[in-house]
Amino acid sequence: MQHTLGKEEVRRRLHARSHEIGDAIPGGMANVTTSWPDEDRMALDIDAMGNVTRAQVLIEETQVVFEVNLPSALSFVEPIIAGAIRKKGQKLLAAE
Repeated sequence: MQHTLGKEEVRRRLHARSHEIGDAIPGGMANVTTSWPDEDRMALDIDAMGNVTRAQVLIEETQVVFEVNLPSALSFVEPIIAGAIRKKGQKLLAAE
């Protein structure tokens, strides 16, 4: 996802609103826990349907990259999860 905010502002907004990411998964299908292994990478543990999926958000100068690696048991929901993360990511970075 492209942005023009600068890395520091993206970090600030994601830190402030990362608790909202779990709300993006339709139907309350998932519990999402976030952490920050370093300043430009937010890690996510997504617990959905008895499976834990790890994902990360990489903050770059002009884009934010969402990486989600789903186990094969959840591959059928990949479009739903990817779309939800993309949509919520845009909202999280929107002007406050």
